[in-house]
Amino acid sequence: MAFLPRSALDRGVIAYPALHASHGGIWIATMEGGTRPVGRGEAIRIAAETPVILLNAPLVGQRLGYAELSGLDLLELFAFLHPARFAVPTPAGMARAVDLSPPTRDEDVAAFLLEAAAALLAVPDGDWREREGAWASAQALGRLRWPWAPVIGPRIPRPRSDERWLFSKLPEWEEAAPRPAPRTVEIAPGEAEARLARLTGGGAEERPGQRAYAVAASAAFAPRALRDAPNMVLAEAGTGIGKTLGYLAPAVLWAERAGGAVWISTYTKALQRQLAAETQRMFPDPAVRQERVVTRKGRENYLCLLNLEDALQGGFAGRAAVLAQLVARWAAFTQDGDMVGGDLPGWLTTLFRRNGPAALTDRRGECVYAGCPHYRTCFIERAARASAQADIVIANHALVMVNAARGRETQTRPTRYVFDEGHHLFDAADAMFGVALTGAETIELRRWVLGPEAGGRGRRRGLAARLSDVASYDEGGARAIGDAVQAAQALASDGWLGRLAEGAPFGPVETLLAAVRGLTYARAEQPGDAGYGLETELAEPTPELIEAAAPAAHALDALLRPLAALGRRLEAVLAEAPDWLDAPARARVEGAIASLAWRAETVGAWLALLARVGGPADPETVDWLAVDRVEGREYDVGLHRRWLDPTRPFAEVVLKPAHGALVTSATLTNGGHGETEGWDIAEARTGAVHLARAPMHFAAASPFDYPNRAEVLVVTDVPRGDMGALANAYARLIVAAGGGTLGLFTAIRRLRAVHGRIADRLAREGLPLHAQHVDPIDTGTLVDIFRDDPVASLLGTDALRDGVDVPGESLRLVVMEGVPWPKPTVLHAARKLAAGGAGYDDRIVRARLAQAFGRLIRRADDRGAFVMLSAAMPSRLLTAFPAGVPIARVTLDEAVARVAGRLSLASAIGHEGAARLIPISPDGEP
Repeated sequence: MAFLPRSALDRGVIAYPALHASHGGIWIATMEGGTRPVGRGEAIRIAAETPVILLNAPLVGQRLGYAELSGLDLLELFAFLHPARFAVPTPAGMARAVDLSPPTRDEDVAAFLLEAAAALLAVPDGDWREREGAWASAQALGRLRWPWAPVIGPRIPRPRSDERWLFSKLPEWEEAAPRPAPRTVEIAPGEAEARLARLTGGGAEERPGQRAYAVAASAAFAPRALRDAPNMVLAEAGTGIGKTLGYLAPAVLWAERAGGAVWISTYTKALQRQLAAETQRMFPDPAVRQERVVTRKGRENYLCLLNLEDALQGGFAGRAAVLAQLVARWAAFTQDGDMVGGDLPGWLTTLFRRNGPAALTDRRGECVYAGCPHYRTCFIERAARASAQADIVIANHALVMVNAARGRETQTRPTRYVFDEGHHLFDAADAMFGVALTGAETIELRRWVLGPEAGGRGRRRGLAARLSDVASYDEGGARAIGDAVQAAQALASDGWLGRLAEGAPFGPVETLLAAVRGLTYARAEQPGDAGYGLETELAEPTPELIEAAAPAAHALDALLRPLAALGRRLEAVLAEAPDWLDAPARARVEGAIASLAWRAETVGAWLALLARVGGPADPETVDWLAVDRVEGREYDVGLHRRWLDPTRPFAEVVLKPAHGALVTSATLTNGGHGETEGWDIAEARTGAVHLARAPMHFAAASPFDYPNRAEVLVVTDVPRGDMGALANAYARLIVAAGGGTLGLFTAIRRLRAVHGRIADRLAREGLPLHAQHVDPIDTGTLVDIFRDDPVASLLGTDALRDGVDVPGESLRLVVMEGVPWPKPTVLHAARKLAAGGAGYDDRIVRARLAQAFGRLIRRADDRGAFVMLSAAMPSRLLTAFPAGVPIARVTLDEAVARVAGRLSLASAIGHEGAARLIPISPDGEP
């Protein structure tokens, strides 16, 4: 492929060289000299001396071993020119984005980057729909010395008049009358089937399982007969059933007739995006869909306009300030302001490493609500009001639980839920209702109360600043604020980790953490001390820990009292309704009350945990001490408490107030395939056992032809612990499959070791390899890259085991490096004991294997292989795989041959007639 046609390039603009580095080599391209390979040292020298054009600077810098690499990154230029648009951050993805032919060889990429730069720089000369605000933004970026500013700035003509940009451009949300309670309606099974037929279309393939699923799902929308006894349906639907439309059909029918909202909750952002796309079938008109379907997330996901304004006015410096300007460009065009999984490209913030993204959202609960000048245009408030009027609200498990436990929208709580990815409800509830009294948590509370302390950057947004007008009005409230500020001084402060390591804690809370750290190091099992986290039971505490607990509890109680008193004073202000308490001010006070209640609840939970030190244990909870570390570096220390059964509070807070709930998944019964024991597990893991009314069960097997489309190979001759042999196995299997491989690991350390050994080897075969925890790219973007390239492979951990949807040729082989046994933590040991022993571990592993296998076959015409690189795979766990799937124990040589034969042969003959393998039964016999 020829690049650099001089007629297509502006030599006055493309004056810089382009640099491309991959595992296959390093190349430099210039207008004058064409393309040439270079060594790592020369590439670093050129990049240090001359601005270079590149694609994804952090990734290129990592491959060069030059972390400080910077230059003219095409991704940054694309984000400036096309905010709220996504492009796969690869040469092929960029080629599609700028309408160029993609390079077919690694050595052609550097020259292609010059062409892509020219194409992007020509955008202002054409019909550029994102022109508004670009000139002002380019000027600001020029003052920040953004490398692209001198190049792109002169190409953007100054507007003839002042532009409406960002803060003046964003539309204001409007208040709406409170929505009445949903009407009592009944959805007949035939009506759900009829609506499903409309959604799927007249010429759609007959899917009896989907129709039966829609009928079963309708039961969750029936009128409730008893208080605290919702109509609960547990529905296991195999991959390919079409459960999304199956439950959307009765959900939309109920929402239309009852005048209420159905909240559809997921565990992964990928499924949220998929659901949003499916709703186009129900509401083809975008304007109608925007009103009736709302995607809702926690407030920490949305851009905070007040934080952004602070960043634009000098709160950020250096690269973080450049990011703020690019985010401002995006904010003017975004659909919903969602910075995590919305229309902000996931790769944008990773280009700036850790400079600033978290500070642009409200992660500390410091919102001043109506006291904010951007309250009327706030993305968070807009989403909350839109969801109150919508028919379908697409949320996530964590938000549903937070909203039910301490949400402000008490008058619009949903009565009907659909929990997709329901097998994750237990884990979500475990995180939501857990308690952690750690250094990181206490310093976060300190900052929430005090705001920036001496030397801190940013706007003063401590408790006193947020409630200054209330304090001036109410003497009791002002006194409570002062007492809270004084009490917060006893919490951990900046530098606490260093003081603990030096044995010099400051204050009662740091003294407690020092005692926790000392006892954990003394008792934690640490064979070889691999540098990872340590933990030990909170049992038989030492005198030092008991003595430290009492002053810490006193300090926390001294903080809890004024927080509670301030909450009561604010409630009194609402009741007194002074003249200044207009609607915005009322909203601000109500928000402050909710925030204070949350913080007071947290401190109360900490006090309950400290009461356990030296006191009686609570049989319903598990308590332990932990020192959290990554590669030997400590980052947190503290006490932890989790419910032995976290579905108990979930049932109390979420399920019992609801009228109906559908819990669905492809692996709801943990590999029980709908049998009695499997349903017992499903009821225990979803909270159904805590309800007065038993749930309805429904199961539909996948319609896919697994015996002909897939196989499971258990490799018996890769020695455990031999990293070289493990890496060799991965490399040979990936080559045999021609890429398209998802490699799953149970430990990040082994993932990194394998990647380091095979990435260059695969590159020489023309097979790109990407890796979670290695490449400086967010997980969602890694999956997008993997999905986009059928010869690429991706390595990852459990985040890629669940919820990844990559249909077609891009994923045809799944390789696991070992049996995914649960980590033997204090919490796991307690739950295993309560659940009856080894069977508990087996259930967890079967569920994980089923989820991993589920990544392989996503469509009826998919095919592939699942390889387990562990001879220690117990035969009793093979029931995790769909019935009839061929399973064989083979050597690595046999596995490589079978993978190559099945995948290449199936491809050559249209996926039909591939040789059938001789299956083995769960006991290992042919």
